[in-house]
Amino acid sequence: MKDTVAQLLEAALASLADEGVLPKDQTFSPKVDNTKDKTHGDFATNVALAAAKAAGKPPRELAQLLVSRLPANTAVSKVEIAGPGFINFFMSDASSFAVVNTILAAGAAYGRNTSGQNESVQVEFVSANPTGPLHVGHGRGAAIGDCLCRLLEANGYRVTREFYYNDAGAQINNLGLSVQARAKGLTPEHESWPADGYRGDYITDVANSYMARETVTADDREVTGAGDADNLEAIQDFAVAYLRREQDLDLKAFGVEFDVYFLESSLYADGKVEATVNTLTENGYTYEQDGALWLRTIEFGDDKDRVMRKKEGGYTYFVPDVAYHLNKWQRGFTTVINEQGADHHSTVTRVRAGLQALKAGIPEGWPDYVLHQMVMVTRSGQEVKISKRAGSYVTLRDLIDEVGRDATRFFLAARRVDSQLTFDIDLARSQTNENPVYYIQYAHARICSVIRKLNELGIDKSAEAFAEHLDALGLDEERDIANKLAQYPELISNAAVLREPHHLTHYLRELAGQFHTYYNAHKVLVDDEQVRDGRVALYLAVRQVLVNGLELLGVSAPEEM
Repeated sequence: MKDTVAQLLEAALASLADEGVLPKDQTFSPKVDNTKDKTHGDFATNVALAAAKAAGKPPRELAQLLVSRLPANTAVSKVEIAGPGFINFFMSDASSFAVVNTILAAGAAYGRNTSGQNESVQVEFVSANPTGPLHVGHGRGAAIGDCLCRLLEANGYRVTREFYYNDAGAQINNLGLSVQARAKGLTPEHESWPADGYRGDYITDVANSYMARETVTADDREVTGAGDADNLEAIQDFAVAYLRREQDLDLKAFGVEFDVYFLESSLYADGKVEATVNTLTENGYTYEQDGALWLRTIEFGDDKDRVMRKKEGGYTYFVPDVAYHLNKWQRGFTTVINEQGADHHSTVTRVRAGLQALKAGIPEGWPDYVLHQMVMVTRSGQEVKISKRAGSYVTLRDLIDEVGRDATRFFLAARRVDSQLTFDIDLARSQTNENPVYYIQYAHARICSVIRKLNELGIDKSAEAFAEHLDALGLDEERDIANKLAQYPELISNAAVLREPHHLTHYLRELAGQFHTYYNAHKVLVDDEQVRDGRVALYLAVRQVLVNGLELLGVSAPEEM
């Protein structure tokens, strides 16, 4: 319907340009918005205000001219001019309910489009250090990242999901020392325990598995424990593989899978880090000072230059990140989105500066970043901080075991990524209207229940047959639901463009709310068969959009609750 209004306005603008009222060398694209107040119609545009200066007329006068030049169309029942020159469109019932037929015909494809033109997009998310179980922050990254991938695919992009393992550096050495200490029978309370060692119970599990000479299989390797508590290198290799496998199991329990697992260690083994540093030096963007190697990041908008190689040796963490992103570019990914925690904020400028200094043809501002804020988990109004398994934080598996995959995924994606999130375990477990997951899934289950009742009554029609009587609908609530359904495709497009999956969770809750209100106020199984069939068709369209939206969130749509 919005497209119809836009096309009518474009025709009116073209007429005024032909008449000389508007300049022919200037193009005006009418922006059509949904109205917030239905007394102002279904859609509104401010194009008369935007084009008034070019026309040399007051906006309201230009609005009157535009309205007079609008082609006749049965989709529009009335057009009004409001305020200084806004044009409000009231759509006819026939056009409002036409979306029901569109949805029933498209099915699972409703809301999907081909605007991405099969462009290749890489989304990197989670990318946890292989040093322990995934925590709730990683879970938020997984929920947002996976939902973003699904949204991009719904918009016609070809998406590659990538997980980057930081399997090199000090944290891996600390992991090996921690497992070794456990293998030798030490506890975190012992004076010989590593200063920066990991203390969770999972370290004991790794040590026991290693000493028992068990075999673990990660994405690209199979490692068997040597059973030698003095072989730190063997312990480290086993521990990384063990925890990579555990993280993979956590992600599978969460319904998240990746196409590519990339190892930081491979950048060193393949000489890519050294090659990157050499190129930066050859390009004149590095210098030695105080025994350290620096990158001139100030020249690319940073507030100060950054150390690349520390005076005691070893590269700082952003150097392999630059090499890694150069590799992404060389793999042909012109669009890259990194979904990470907000603690990576300082990395953005440094990585982008390093990429520009490579002079590899990488555009400024590449790659894109989506940075999410922290998550606080509460139970009975009190913050939950510690998991016995992890030792210092709440794990993703804890949440899934506590409230289930659906609630965990929905809650972690339900807020703006740049806002902090409080995960209320009690709310997520509740079966009340206050729980948005339950509220949305219950709307779907209610519709399924109605269809079962129809079948029990011997009424078994196709969706198209029910939709033959949409003209029997006319209640304001019915038109509001139809208009809400019509907004879904634009929402899917905007959520992907803005990189903001939370818009989908809000939309589904609003749609479910409209449906529940309508369901409670108006029976569907009425004596008037035409009204009944029209309402069933509307129900089926609501059910389809709920299914489509929940699928993009990775949340199920149960038929019974």
